Amino acid sequence: MNAPHTFENKGVFALESGETLHDVRIAYHTFGTFSPESKVVWVCHALTANSDVSDWWKGLFGENDLFRSSAYFVVCANILGSCYGTTGPLSNTEIAAESFLNFPIVTTRDMANAHALLKNHLKIDAIEVLIGSSLGGQQAQEFAFILQDQLKNLILIATNAQHSPFGIAFNEAQRLALLADPSFEANKCYGGQKGLKAARSIAMLSYRSYSGYGATQQEEGNETTDNFRAASYQNYQGQKLVNRFNAYSYWFLSKAMDSHNIGRMRGSIAAALATLMAKTLVVSITSDLLFPISEQKYLADHIPNAQLEVMDSVFGHDGFLVETKELEQIITNFLNK
Repeated sequence: MNAPHTFENKGVFALESGETLHDVRIAYHTFGTFSPESKVVWVCHALTANSDVSDWWKGLFGENDLFRSSAYFVVCANILGSCYGTTGPLSNTEIAAESFLNFPIVTTRDMANAHALLKNHLKIDAIEVLIGSSLGGQQAQEFAFILQDQLKNLILIATNAQHSPFGIAFNEAQRLALLADPSFEANKCYGGQKGLKAARSIAMLSYRSYSGYGATQQEEGNETTDNFRAASYQNYQGQKLVNRFNAYSYWFLSKAMDSHNIGRMRGSIAAALATLMAKTLVVSITSDLLFPISEQKYLADHIPNAQLEVMDSVFGHDGFLVETKELEQIITNFLNK
């Protein structure tokens, strides 16, 4: 990952919970050169991603891709609670009130409010495209609610208006794995690593699909009795996250996802969605177990100027990271209308 920029918002940052953070730091990446005439693309990233969108969303963001810096000014901010430079549970482990499991609960609305602070800091008056998938799509809805007529196009991929009981149950299963690791509650910088490995392995089952595992992890013969490819894959994915993330950020970001409800304190979900003014593209993935098509259909039905497109993929929820050629074509058609 390329080194991010950092913006520090001096003073008190009020959270939805009523708690506060002080001198919030926001790590972010930009690509391209900003001017008053720039077409700004703002990316809201998912659970364990960072702000270097060119690193993890290749095929959409890069010099030869749709959102290239020669045509757009791209901004992606690391989210509150993460571990890639923005204020999170390991930002200052010497301050008990803001570290480890004492870090306050943050919501997707809090994340959007942090995005708004950064937008103002960068002196951006209008955003051409706001795009987010999964937890990023949840943030994008909240940010769009703030932006209103400052936003032209909204793209929501594999996300929902309210996190489902099924999704919350998956997240709780992962948090139980963290709690099963005795080192997690010891509040040490490297605490909970075994639990995090197990949690990520659980999560992978919701990110992929039956057909996806069959396509990529099937044994080649009939003789195997142990050390299956699928088992190795689960171990590999779990350890891969341990090598780059921490258990405490994982805990709080999963709770942030659970918190998502665009209708909270706004009358109803439908009423809140009805206020979104941007032209909107909602994208579904046929095999998405975690965010089924019915959830994106609800978004498209209740956002006034929205259309729904469905991607056929065996890669489940992660299809938006894998099927980038198809996704690029869908987005191109939408923007060219």
